[in-house]
Amino acid sequence: MKAAVLTGLKKIEIADIPPPIIQNDTDVLLKIEMAGVCGSDIHYYETGRIGSQVIKYPFVVGHECAATVMRTGKNVIRVKTGDRVAVEAAVCCHQCDQCKSGRENTCRNLKFLGCPGQLSGCFCEYIVMPEDCCFAIDNDMSFEKAVMCEPLAIGLYAVQRANLTTNSSIAVLGAGPIGLSCVLAAKNNGINRFYITEKIEERIKLAQNTSPAWIGNPLEQNVVQEIIKFEPNGVDFVFECAGQQETIDQAVEILKPGGKLMLIGIPRQACITLSADLIRRKEITLINVRRQNNFTKKCVDLVQSGQIKPDFMVTHRFKLEDIKEVFEIVSGYCDGVLKALIEI
Repeated sequence: MKAAVLTGLKKIEIADIPPPIIQNDTDVLLKIEMAGVCGSDIHYYETGRIGSQVIKYPFVVGHECAATVMRTGKNVIRVKTGDRVAVEAAVCCHQCDQCKSGRENTCRNLKFLGCPGQLSGCFCEYIVMPEDCCFAIDNDMSFEKAVMCEPLAIGLYAVQRANLTTNSSIAVLGAGPIGLSCVLAAKNNGINRFYITEKIEERIKLAQNTSPAWIGNPLEQNVVQEIIKFEPNGVDFVFECAGQQETIDQAVEILKPGGKLMLIGIPRQACITLSADLIRRKEITLINVRRQNNFTKKCVDLVQSGQIKPDFMVTHRFKLEDIKEVFEIVSGYCDGVLKALIEI
């Protein structure tokens, strides 16, 4: 089968690799219809690693996808041949202490699509996944929307972890797909006092679709001062979605005493710093968000019903054969790209 394979730093090519086969009675063979390019894919493309997860070449990345069921193991009851599905990228064991305590996203034996040492990714024609990672979608729901359920589920999980109330004020730092997913999830929870920062002008224009109370560019203005004009006491929550030291610093300044800093972005550096003085005096709570935890089905339902509409985030569409161009555009933030999708 055809697959987009990383062969070195900033090297990706189309290759023929053996197709996967069903090995377990609860496995499902999926024909990938569409896949999304995530920031983590770009991390692997540019640096060959995310923290301790290091690529061994050749390797197929990609974890945001929608597919058609081609074949099922004999014990599969959740989906059937021909079903159109959104795919949950994480395969958990359901047996460890983390899974049994409702923390499947930190499963001790977690295997994730397109993650080194775990599972080969979805930038290919076929994958095999357990049936509990497959969520059937209606025929009138597009594969595009199904793909967007993966990043959107992270936003839903982050908002759930924050435990917002309708009176909460929030700032979202970084208006990429994850940042805007947090915005959409917060709005779905009744939040209307939210502020967004973003450096890329095309993304700022797209983020205006969410009707923020204020949105600004840190390259052009002091975003901390601007947000404090609206919220003199500081905001209740900051969703840090850029993975940058400067946005982490801004978050600590923007938060009110007792506020919560939701760390969602993935920094490229091994360590980040925090002002011990500020986080102590303000008694800031730090909450790390690890992917998502059992929100894929809820996300599918919300998108399918029209309650959340992530469509505006999709700015580019390509064929698998265009993979080199796709990765160059996304890694360089070129051409106003926000979310690029690949039709397989």
